[in-house]
Amino acid sequence: MVTFVDEVTLHLRAGKGGNGCVSVRREKFKPLGGPDGANGGDGGDIILVADPQTTTLLSYHHSPHRAAGNGGFGMGDMRSGAQGEDLELPVPVGTVVKDPSGEVLVDMIEPGMRFIAAPGGRGGLGNAALASPKRKAPGFALLGTPGWEGDVVLELKTVADVALVGFPSAGKSSLIAAISAARPKIADYPFTTLHPNLGVVQAGDVRYTVADVPGLIEGASEGRGLGLEFLRHVERCTALVHVLDCATLEPGRDPVSDLEVIRAELGAYPVPEGQTPLLERPQIVVLNKIDVPEAEELAAFVRPDLEAQGYRVFEISTVARKGLRELTFALGEVIDEHRKAQPVEPVQPRVVIRPKGSRKEFEIRVEGGTYGNIYRILGEKPVRWVQQTDFQNEEAVGFLSDRLDKLGIENELFRAGATPGSTVLIGEGDSVVFDWEPSIGSAAELIQAPRGTDPRLMQGGRRTSNERREQYHARQDARAAARAEADEVRRARRDDLPEEAGTKDDAS
Repeated sequence: MVTFVDEVTLHLRAGKGGNGCVSVRREKFKPLGGPDGANGGDGGDIILVADPQTTTLLSYHHSPHRAAGNGGFGMGDMRSGAQGEDLELPVPVGTVVKDPSGEVLVDMIEPGMRFIAAPGGRGGLGNAALASPKRKAPGFALLGTPGWEGDVVLELKTVADVALVGFPSAGKSSLIAAISAARPKIADYPFTTLHPNLGVVQAGDVRYTVADVPGLIEGASEGRGLGLEFLRHVERCTALVHVLDCATLEPGRDPVSDLEVIRAELGAYPVPEGQTPLLERPQIVVLNKIDVPEAEELAAFVRPDLEAQGYRVFEISTVARKGLRELTFALGEVIDEHRKAQPVEPVQPRVVIRPKGSRKEFEIRVEGGTYGNIYRILGEKPVRWVQQTDFQNEEAVGFLSDRLDKLGIENELFRAGATPGSTVLIGEGDSVVFDWEPSIGSAAELIQAPRGTDPRLMQGGRRTSNERREQYHARQDARAAARAEADEVRRARRDDLPEEAGTKDDAS
């Protein structure tokens, strides 16, 4: 059964924004009440929170799929949609958040840090918000945009003051159990420790944490054993304690050679930029299991050599509880000196500055296709505007066209070589496909036909106001002429009837 997880992939889906509402105010004796459709609510965010009470990512290992609440739809009478409920996910302090490609998004090293891993979608505007002097009663509203959906990788790096490193079965678990309240698994076979164990040690007035890391073997930096997988938990430690087994029965092993192997593996492990290399941190050597007579003699023999290399050496026995007090107080001194050397600064709130106008709102990428070039428009605004458009509503599509034109997309399409009828896509992947037809503008560079002609006026599309007026007057004149002709015919018939009647009377 899995009891400890230090790396997990989360599948996140933020809340979708609610759609705006199309509504017109209807009130007695006020036929022109105006639009009163309200906006939709924003979708909920998924927020990661650094929680000191959380020590593992086990819950996310069992339930990796997480979703936030959707925003409510806007309603008439200016009733806005409800905001989607945010989802807060507590993670251990020291969790590194990465994207699937391995790029670090944030390092949650401070308790209480908050990071929006998946922002929610925007709520759509209702027709009341879209009203303007030119469009007094819009017959459309904007749709809500979908929230962010994707994967993030959580990697836990234990935040401890002291790390116990050494070969398997060197007595690291026994040591942390003897100096703290931690109760790790202890057995007489290698690789008993399968995940880091944390313990809190009180040495006088100094309290610090100790991490027991799974045993290292030669080649751990190249992936052998379990050491490489858990060496990330040593990155944040202030001091290293080399636990050396003086009672090992394996041939070719002794405390000095074991120390050389462990140092080589620690030196080969790359630490993140800005952190002190592992071998440049304070190091203490512990000669363990001196309760065995042969081990005690071996410890006394190698101790001068280790001290000559500059190490502080302690001979201990976790079984007989010898030397533990001296060791814990020595570690307390190292940690206390390190803490005093660190500048004490209050945690400042993180300010995110997003400059506006310093980058292009969109870009056009020309892609080759079977039937000619395809022009793909990429940018936050164009993609969001397309997501907000109801393509079943012609007025909404016209509003989208106006927005894209104001952004300067038509000019850029012309410069990229697009011609009327070219295929234009907005967004990555399965995006919306358009057949580009330039709108009539005043920019002379949009004229592609010979001088004096304009292909946009030859499409037989919408009639101009003058054309509609002329056609209306022509119809009215034709109707008036037809009425006049019919009146003449009726008048002529009426004038002829009395003469025929008089002739018949004379004949009788």
